[in-house]
Amino acid sequence: MDAVTPQSFDLVTIFMNADWVVKLVMIGLGVASLWSWTIILDKLVRFTALNREADRFEDTVAAGRSLEEVAQDAGERPTHALPRMLQGALKEWRDARAKGQATEGQTAFLIARIDRHLDATIARETLRVENGLGALAIVATASPFVGLFGTVWGIMQSFQAIAIQKNTSLAIVAPSIAEALFATAIGLVAAIPAYIFYNAFSTAAGKYAARLEGFADDLSTAIQRRLAERG
Repeated sequence: MDAVTPQSFDLVTIFMNADWVVKLVMIGLGVASLWSWTIILDKLVRFTALNREADRFEDTVAAGRSLEEVAQDAGERPTHALPRMLQGALKEWRDARAKGQATEGQTAFLIARIDRHLDATIARETLRVENGLGALAIVATASPFVGLFGTVWGIMQSFQAIAIQKNTSLAIVAPSIAEALFATAIGLVAAIPAYIFYNAFSTAAGKYAARLEGFADDLSTAIQRRLAERG
C-alpha cells in the first residue's frame, strides 16, 4: 500500500483512487449539478427578460394610449403573454362589434369567451415558465441520498480494508473515508443550489402568474366597460 501523504487527500487524487462505484456516484452527481446549473442560469435570464418586457408593456398601456394602438404596436405574433392576451381580447371584442347590437345574453357570452381565452393563455404561460422546475426538485431531493449511498459504500470499503490487512490504523481507512465524505460533499453541492433556486423560481413563477391574472382582470373590466357604454 502506498504511503499516505497530504497529496493523497487532494480532490483529484481522491477521485482517481476511489472505488468504481463511488466514482460513478461522483460522476452522476457532477452531471446532475451541471444540469441543474444549466436550468438555473436559463431561468434567471428568462425571468429577468419576462419581467422587464412586462414592465415595459404595462408602462405603455398605462401611458394613456388606446388599447388598439398598443396591440398593433406589439406586432402580429408577440412573444410575451401580455400583448397576446390583449390582442386576443380585442379580437373577440371586434368580432362581437361587427355583429351589431348584442343582447344581454350575447354580451355575457362574449365576456365568458374573453375570460376563457385569457385563462387559457395564463395557463399555457405558467406551464412554460415552470418548465424545468421539476428537474431542480429531483436534483434537490435525490442528490443527498445518492451522495449518502456513495458514503455508505466508501465506509464499507474502509471496513473491508481493515479486515484484509488486519490493521486498524487510521492510515488504512482514511483514504476510503475521504472518498465517502467527498461523495457526500458532491451530493450537497448539487442539492443545495437546486433546492434554493427551485424555491426561488417557484415563487417567481407564482408572482408572474399573479401578474398575468391581474392584467387579465383589468383587461376584462375594460372590455366590460366598453360593452356597457355601447349598450
